[in-house]
Amino acid sequence: MTRTPFIGLLVLFLVAFYIVPIGNLWAQVPGTAGHEHLTEVACVDVPPGEKRPEFGCFNVGTATGLHFSHASVYWHLRTFPSRKAAEAAKSATGIVVEEDGRVWLSEFGDRNSAPRGGKSIAVVGPLQLPAAKSYAAVLSYAVMRPEDSSRVHTHPGPEGWYVLAGEQCLETPAGATRARAGGTMTVRSNTPMELNVTGTTLRRAFALVIHDSAQERGIPSDWKPSGACSQ
Repeated sequence: MTRTPFIGLLVLFLVAFYIVPIGNLWAQVPGTAGHEHLTEVACVDVPPGEKRPEFGCFNVGTATGLHFSHASVYWHLRTFPSRKAAEAAKSATGIVVEEDGRVWLSEFGDRNSAPRGGKSIAVVGPLQLPAAKSYAAVLSYAVMRPEDSSRVHTHPGPEGWYVLAGEQCLETPAGATRARAGGTMTVRSNTPMELNVTGTTLRRAFALVIHDSAQERGIPSDWKPSGACSQ
């Protein structure tokens, strides 16, 4: 009976000894610290008056009833000092948005058909158009974190990107293509793809899809990426 207190203390000591390493091990399991990575991200509409999430991809502007005289077009992206100035320079099919602390005008047409005024930021293309009676252009703005990724999907029209900050990698059946801040990227219509955010900083970017007006902007795909963007 006199040894019982000693045995009890010994048991408590052993329990404490094993709890601490296990607790430290749990704390080191990947994914338990920081944010949960966004996967299966799709660009979505945000209803007027509703606050959009901090991270994700959001459709911010649309132009419909587009007709082009050539099988390919270019996306002209410009900034203006005010929305009033951008609206004054906009054509009937242009898109004006305010994102990333600036006013942006997007126009679509020939390489040399840039709108007047403002500052040219990028000319993205050529965007090869599928045959269609008319087209719709959907402009999206995305803010995503390193290791976030889109859903695997396709578009019934070409897609172009302008990267404002960070880095991105697009995997398609043809392989991986990368772009960083100030860079552009394009992909043909009906191409299965997965977009991945690489690097170590937030990725902010515009994306533009010009598609057949009779079809949805994008649909999920059952194509399986190889993970080329993480190699």
